[in-house]
Amino acid sequence: MKNKKKGLLQIILILAIIGLCGFTTLVGFTKHHKGSAQNIKLGLDLAGGVSITYEAVGDTPSQTEMEDTRNMMQKRAEVYSTESSVVIGDGGRITIDIPGVANADEVLASLGKEGSLDFVAQDDMSFEDNDQTKPKYTKTVCTGKDVKTAEATTQQNEVTKKKEYVVSLKFKSKGTKSFANATAAAAPSNKVIYIVYDGKVISSPAVQSEISNGEAVISGSFKTYDSAEELASMIRIGALPVELKEVQSQVVGAQLGQDAIQSSLLAGAIGFALVVLFMIVFYRLPGLAASIALVFYLVVMLVGLNALDITLTLPGVAGIILNIGMAVDANVIIFTRIKEELAKGKTVQSSIKLGFDKALSAIVDGNVTTLIAAFVLYIKGSGTVKGFATTLAIGIILSMFTALYITKILLKAMYALGVDDIKYFGVEKERKTIHFVENKVKFFVISGALIVACVVCLFINKAGRCNGNILNYGLDFSGGTTFDITFNKDQKIDSDMKKDIESVFSKESGSNDVVISEIAGSNGLSVKTVELSEKKRDALTKSLVKTYSVEEKNIQYQNISASVSDEMKTDAIVAVVIAAICMLIYIWFRFKDIVFAGSAVLALLHDAVVVLLVYAVSKISVGNTFIACMLTIVGYSINATIVIFDRIRENLGSKTSEEALTEVVNQSITQTLTRSINTSLTTFFMVIMLAILGVDSVKDFAIPLLVGIICGGYSSVCITGPLWLTIKKRVHTGKGKKARK
Repeated sequence: MKNKKKGLLQIILILAIIGLCGFTTLVGFTKHHKGSAQNIKLGLDLAGGVSITYEAVGDTPSQTEMEDTRNMMQKRAEVYSTESSVVIGDGGRITIDIPGVANADEVLASLGKEGSLDFVAQDDMSFEDNDQTKPKYTKTVCTGKDVKTAEATTQQNEVTKKKEYVVSLKFKSKGTKSFANATAAAAPSNKVIYIVYDGKVISSPAVQSEISNGEAVISGSFKTYDSAEELASMIRIGALPVELKEVQSQVVGAQLGQDAIQSSLLAGAIGFALVVLFMIVFYRLPGLAASIALVFYLVVMLVGLNALDITLTLPGVAGIILNIGMAVDANVIIFTRIKEELAKGKTVQSSIKLGFDKALSAIVDGNVTTLIAAFVLYIKGSGTVKGFATTLAIGIILSMFTALYITKILLKAMYALGVDDIKYFGVEKERKTIHFVENKVKFFVISGALIVACVVCLFINKAGRCNGNILNYGLDFSGGTTFDITFNKDQKIDSDMKKDIESVFSKESGSNDVVISEIAGSNGLSVKTVELSEKKRDALTKSLVKTYSVEEKNIQYQNISASVSDEMKTDAIVAVVIAAICMLIYIWFRFKDIVFAGSAVLALLHDAVVVLLVYAVSKISVGNTFIACMLTIVGYSINATIVIFDRIRENLGSKTSEEALTEVVNQSITQTLTRSINTSLTTFFMVIMLAILGVDSVKDFAIPLLVGIICGGYSSVCITGPLWLTIKKRVHTGKGKKARK
């Protein structure tokens, strides 16, 4: 009776948490709907807006100069949206993201202009309004270029003798002379000298005495050090020697973002329903427990995104959906173990305990290797890819928790409530051992043929199929400017129209390098050309609006310099190499056998090559999400391999003969075959929905991922075990020869 009450309370508690998190996600709290999904911060690809990256020209600026520049950009960006973010990157770069803006051209022009700082005498200043917010002047005392330094500091107040916060100013020689003359004229009547930054008065200190040495102190109005530092920073900004150039920019229409959200959510909902149905039909009661745990995972994930103030991007949404499929993996491993224990004649209670215990090492090892991939993605990826890496990492940790704890609590609670008949759990049927090792030559030949096909296809692409490149590089990897134009429904897109648009772009860009393609599922065109300046992009936008009656909000573009695209290509290669090395080290450490590690890494590189073949054959645009796709496959593949290697390690014992090792490999792969197939199926359900229903950018990610999932399942089952045995035999033979010598 006591156990029944405990079990009932546990189920009620879990359902209550799901209900609370679900309510929070759907409705939220307070009139501002705090905690609800609608309050999750959306990236530019979902909310629409402007993103631009600047790079300092010449020598790399100091940290202080970069911080001041960031402050300047932050203030300009906040005029358009309080949700703006300004981030300092490596190599003197600053990236500004402003979601939800309507006039992109105005924003880009505002961000790109040089900051102005003027010192204006009271007699030379007038205002256009009573609130004195619109200064008007034609004469200045000096400008920001005359300022040498501006720092927040403290001094003792001459009257109160207490410490006060002040701003200390030092002028250059020219500024010293001008400032001395102005203060000499203002001091007798304590007139003010206005400090104007970007057309706004930021300070109006009264002059107490003539300042002839070029060193001034602004005091009296600062309650904190930070408020003094804010003014000092703005003065320094006006004196900044940093010259910025645009290296990357993107404008996304809000409607396109909404369409992406809706299609991705629909894909996720259908995929989720298929996964739940599959789990309940195949695994019965444990499948029901896993499905409840999946709902728990999903609602807690959404609340977590809100609580951690994470910006959700389109790849991030794809990451959550992908995680739902991958979250099932741990449950499948556990349930397979439970079925095996039941087949051995163990009780249901004992089988549940042993199932979780025996599955633990494979679950932890598999998820740690995927976390490595997510970590490398976060370090080497940019903007949207970081969003994918973040949701992937959070999802991995959360899915481990739900599988190892929530599912376990639910199963034990259901058992305590009397649902203890073995028929509700199912028994693993003894499967005849499949001879994978004996067929290794066939598998190796198939894999070898795929690798050769990839190399041949890359050469064909290089010869001219992809404009002299080995792959169809997207803007991220090739540099240039891409316009995506969505026309009104009554605007017919035909060959004449395409020629006209090509002519307009060729004329404005001064280059015949213009590629036009239709946007699938939309009455629109994508136009790719050489890198264009802000002025030329603005001219093209106005021309399109005038000629084709396109709404400006339906024109989005992305601009990436050649230097940035080269870095992205390098990062893609480095990311895969780093991930492979990290996984090699981890598996070596966990399995205490370099052969396990080497076999696993060779198999995942094989999967990466096959996915590369998909990109090469289909000419899918290779961009920033290419890195995410590759590393996801790497993590997924290694996860599946570890489950098999974990079983080989368990069955290996002290066996050393070739016949015994062959039997161990065949037996281990056969025992884990159900898990390998079912995990691939559940992940396949989620990803195929993205491939069918997602927007183009998601499809470009999902289609190669689908192939990668199939290939990852194939390589883990057919390649890794036989490969491990082949290398093991070679190593053993080598040691034997040395011993005989």
